[in-house]
Amino acid sequence: MLRIAARVIGALLLVVAIVTTIGYALPRDHVASVTRQVGMPPEDVFKQITEVERYPEWRKDVEKVEVISPTPLTWREHSGGDLITFQIVESVPARRVISRIADPDLPFGGTWTYELLSEGTGTRVTITERGEVYNPLFRFLSRFVFGHTATIETALDGLAQSQRSRR
Repeated sequence: MLRIAARVIGALLLVVAIVTTIGYALPRDHVASVTRQVGMPPEDVFKQITEVERYPEWRKDVEKVEVISPTPLTWREHSGGDLITFQIVESVPARRVISRIADPDLPFGGTWTYELLSEGTGTRVTITERGEVYNPLFRFLSRFVFGHTATIETALDGLAQSQRSRR
């Protein structure tokens, strides 16, 4: 029984060592982008993105938002037991919003650029993440388990859903 436990522990340590080694080999920085058509005009999409206190209404990954400062707009998202502070660093009404993670103590950071382009009766929304993952274990998980676009896709799904619920 003791030998089996030692082998299991040894195998787990080997897996962690391999995953961490691969994580160190991966680049710290990444760029990921997803585009989706949303059936709302750019002004409405811009409003959805910049009214951060309403995120829990349409983003299923956000449980609660606390606005910390209106200028520059800084807020804390509660999501899956995590707290992440964000800040809008650029805002061009109905065209572009750039937000960044404003917490230097996290094992990751970066920006999201929302680009809004009027297209027919809707908006083509592109979210580009310029991310940094400092911890090699998280880097491996981000690249191979979760994927760099998972959170972007969840946000775009929420935008599309909010558009349908407005009808």
